[in-house]
Formats: sequence, C-alpha cells, structure tokens
Amino acid sequence: MRVVAAMSGGVDSSVAAARALAEGHEVIGVHLALSQSPEAVRAGSRGCCSLEDSADARRVCDSLGIPFYVWDFSDRFKADVIDNFVESYEIGETPNPCLRCNEKIKFEALLDRSIALGFDAVVTGHYARLSDGVMRRGIDDNKDQSYVLGVLTDEQLAHCMFPVGDTVKPEIRAEAKELGMGVASKPDSHDICFIPDGRTQAFLGTRIGMRPGLVQSVDGETLAEHDGVYGFTIGQRKGLGLAGPAADGQPRYVTDINAATGTVTVGRKEDLRIGHITADRLKRLDPVKHSDTFECEVQVRAHGGVVPATAHLTGAASDGPDAAVELELHEPLRGVARGQAAVIYLPDADGDILIGSGTISATAPWVDAATGVQSA
Repeated sequence: MRVVAAMSGGVDSSVAAARALAEGHEVIGVHLALSQSPEAVRAGSRGCCSLEDSADARRVCDSLGIPFYVWDFSDRFKADVIDNFVESYEIGETPNPCLRCNEKIKFEALLDRSIALGFDAVVTGHYARLSDGVMRRGIDDNKDQSYVLGVLTDEQLAHCMFPVGDTVKPEIRAEAKELGMGVASKPDSHDICFIPDGRTQAFLGTRIGMRPGLVQSVDGETLAEHDGVYGFTIGQRKGLGLAGPAADGQPRYVTDINAATGTVTVGRKEDLRIGHITADRLKRLDPVKHSDTFECEVQVRAHGGVVPATAHLTGAASDGPDAAVELELHEPLRGVARGQAAVIYLPDADGDILIGSGTISATAPWVDAATGVQSA
C-alpha cells in the first residue's frame, strides 16, 4: 500500500513510519504545520508544532530514506481546534483539544488529502490496536491512546494504521535507538501545543476578555467574584479566589459552571460524584451491532476515569445526528464536565473494544443505592 506517515517529530510516529516501511509499504513522511507562528513555539516545549519538531521529523525521514513533506493545515487548525477550544470554554465546557485535532486534522484534513492524492492509508504513532475495523486499547496501559481516537468513523478507520499499539513504550524507545534515531530519548508531548507556556487561563483571557460573575456555594451563598467562567473547570480546588475553606474546614471544589449566568458553584468533594451522563454528537455507536440498551465501560478522561455502565441509545434515530446516549454508571465518577468525551468500550479478554463516543452534554449526581441520597 501507499501510505502517509504523520511525522510529529517524536519517537512514536518515527517508529510507526519505520515499521510501515519494514512491512513493505510505500511510505512518505508528512509533518503537519499547525501553528500560524511556529517560531513563537519555544524549542524544547513538550508539544508537537515547533520548528524543532519539524527538523526532527525531517532527519528521521532522511535516515529511513523516505520522502519528507510539510503540509500546512494551520488555518484549519485554528478554526477547528483553537477556536473550538476557546468557544467551548466560553460556554462553560471543558474540551479536549488533542481529541479535536485527531477528529478534524489528522483523520479528516490529512486523511482526505492523502486519499485525494492516491494514498491508501495514514500511519500514526498512536497507542491503539486496529484489526478488521475493530479498535482495541493499546497493549501499554500507561500509554493507551484509544480514548482520543474515539471520534473516528468506520470509514476513517478503514484507512488508518497504528503500528506501535502492540508494543510498550520502553520497547519503542529501544527500537528507535537500535535504528539510530536521534529522537529515541526525546520527551513525550504533554503540553497543549498552542499554549506551550502552559498558562491556559491567560491564553483564554486574552481571547475572551473579562466577563465578571459570582462564585457561589451549592446553597446559593455568594462567596467571591471572578473575571470569567473560563478560569474554572469541574473538580478544580485551587485558584478559586476564596478567603478560605468551608465552615467545616473542608476544601471546596468547582461542582458546576453556568456560563449563561456567569455563576461558578463550589461544594464538597462528595458533591462531585456523578452517577449519570448524557452524551450527544455520537460517533460509531451502531444499533445494528448492539441493541439500544447494552452493558459497557465508559471512559471520560484520556487517562483514567473508567467505570462500568449501562448505555441506552436515544433520539429519533439512534445512529443519526440527533442521537444521544444515556449512561447509567455502576460506580461514581468525579470531575466530569460538559464538553468532555464519553468513550465507550466493550470489555474483552483480548483488550477492551472501542465502539464509539459522544460529547458529554449533561450529568446527574450519584445516588447511593443503600440510602437513596444524592451526592449533592
């Protein structure tokens, strides 16, 4: 097959390209230019958009003897990822920009261009396993990235390759070293690539501006004022602008954000416990494969936040644009926010099978089965 290897300049994408080449595929390397000002992304940042990353990707392609290209998706990245990130925070959501980048850039813009140019598939360094259209978690529990791939469609997965998903990270680094790749010991990407200094609130503040509101207790008592709901996330404990803990001495956490009224609600840790999730904008959940009600596991964060649940597909057509899924959790989750992805898996002895995802639009408190008492 003729394949495009997405080269971030990191060790995972580098080994993925090498493995695709070793399997006999015709490979070209493509680095995605996502920043409109790449010189402003500091060298050594743990992102994937700096000029240093592009140079690393080029050196790896040279060492493999494959062509190297830079494809500019910076305008698309700004519109579909950065602007979406800002807009989501503006309405009180907590988005995942890496998930949105996979959906809109790597497996839509990149894949569409690759197919248009006559290539058969896109190769990436994601830690996930794909076989006959079935996606499973990566072998390395510490690096599994299937969560951020939950937004892909069956049609997109038919043109994807994830060569490193069957290997643990230390072995990937060892393989890169054996191949003489200079990126073998390069640190992993962790920062939001378009906020390399890590100051998310400052980034949002310059784009949204001051929108004062109130910080209130779950009982409606006004505790403080704030400059904008974008400065808060569900589950946040520090930086709330409060004079001190609650009257009982317990710390307080953000339990709700209402962007329409500018109200941030704080409460006890127990008030964060969620027992029910509603998610819309579904991807891949197919009632032909599964009945409208089925048992599953749901994950709400890229690392962690996995509990068993009963899923019920709703909507005029359970696989259409108005479809939603109601998830009744069998164990409580904390820190669940609107805008996060609820990624749904079927437990399997060979590795959990990812069957789809939705965007969390509402939650309900956990109800103790023994007492019938809600968390909040």
